[in-house]
Formats: sequence, structure tokens, C-alpha cells
Amino acid sequence: MDAIEILGLAAAAFLAGAINSVAGGGSLVSFPAIVAAGYDTKVANVTNTVALWPGYASGSFGYRDELSRQRSRVLRLTLPSLLGAVAGSVILLATPSDVFDVVVPFLIFFACVLMLAQDRLAHLFRRHPEGAEAPVTASVLVATFFLAIYGAYFGAGLGIMLLAVLGIFLPDELQHSNALKGMLSLVMNAMAVVWFALFGPVEWGVVLVMAAGAIAGGYLGVGLARKLGRRWLRVAVVSYGLVAAAVLFIRAA
Repeated sequence: MDAIEILGLAAAAFLAGAINSVAGGGSLVSFPAIVAAGYDTKVANVTNTVALWPGYASGSFGYRDELSRQRSRVLRLTLPSLLGAVAGSVILLATPSDVFDVVVPFLIFFACVLMLAQDRLAHLFRRHPEGAEAPVTASVLVATFFLAIYGAYFGAGLGIMLLAVLGIFLPDELQHSNALKGMLSLVMNAMAVVWFALFGPVEWGVVLVMAAGAIAGGYLGVGLARKLGRRWLRVAVVSYGLVAAAVLFIRAA
């Protein structure tokens, strides 16, 4: 990596950390940046997952008070999160690079649609009465398992989908649901990180650069992102994601 690539990757990770804190969907910025630096899409995806994991850890630490009364939920949802993440990681590494090149533009497009629908999903979320004691049912366990597969396989838009599922099946105050979403994302990605570190093509130099940027973005970039506003932030990220999806689609054609 030259100096320009290092600065570009660090900046993308910084923005991804801030976006994940404010709106979710940070991978729509960081993943294309790694591809633009010249890395294969599967290598970029694996590396992106490892690099952004510290941001989830710092976010969950910040939500420790909201998580303290949800320990039983976290414990019950940990196993399907881990099992789904293993399945998603195995599927990703078994996917040939040329096939993943074809699939990934559609995954980015899907994540962009989710991000555009985030307010509608949040509205659905808020229609349910708050209920911190809502039980963790089989439906929640199954949904968590399949979301963990998606999260380990690609991940962009995972937080949005998790928040919607939690809002439907475990209605609660928004900050508590967001805290639980962050913790589940942390667990899912932790398993993926371990699997990719053992068996995946991780670019560790990129990880070091981007992990530092993601942590800084999570702490310092939130204020900048909030000045832009959720609406315009979402428009900017989705526009960037759609351009990236179009470029990758043309490359794979």
C-alpha cells in the first residue's frame, strides 16, 4: 500500500465507523474502498469484516448500561448467532471468487434498498408497545440464525435487518433494542473474524489501518455525521453504494 491508499482506507473506515453509529450501513463505504485499492472482492469482504469488528466492540461498551438488563436475551441469542456466523463464513470461503464477483453487486444493491427503507422499518418497529420482558421465542432464534448467516457472508445492512426483527419480536425502547442489535452484531462478527483469521484470505496490513480508522470514526465521527443529518447521510451512502454496485457489476460482466 502506498500513502494515498493508506489515507483512503483509513478515511473510509472512519466514515464507516461513524455511519454505523448513526444510521448503519458503514460497509457500503468501507468494502468498495478496499476493492478500489485493488483487492479481490472476496478478500475485500473478509478483510472488511475483520477490520470493522473493533467498532462493534467499542459501540457495545458504550451501551453497557442498556445491555446490563438484557443479559438473558444476549445469552439465549448467542448460540444461533455463533452457529449462523460459522455457516455464513463457511459458505463465503467455499464460494469461488468469480461467483462472488457476480453476487456482490446484488448484495450491495439489496443493502442500499434496506437502507432506503430504514425509516419505514423503524416506523413498523415503533408501532409495537414497549415490552422489555418479551420472551425470546423460536421465531427470534430462527431469524437470528439466518441473519447471522447473511452477516458473516456479506454483512452490509445487517444492523438494519436486526433492528427490524428485534422491533417485531422483542419490542422495547429504541436505545435498548439498538444496544442488543450492536451486541448481536459483535457476537456474529467475532465468530466470523475468528474463522476468517484461521482460514480466510485476510489482508492484515489493511486491517490495521482500517481498524484504527473505524475506532476513531465510532468515537469522533458521530458529530460530523449528525451535522449532515440522517436523511442526507443515508442519501449519500446509498448513492455511493449504488455507484459501487454498478462498477462491480460492469467489472463482473
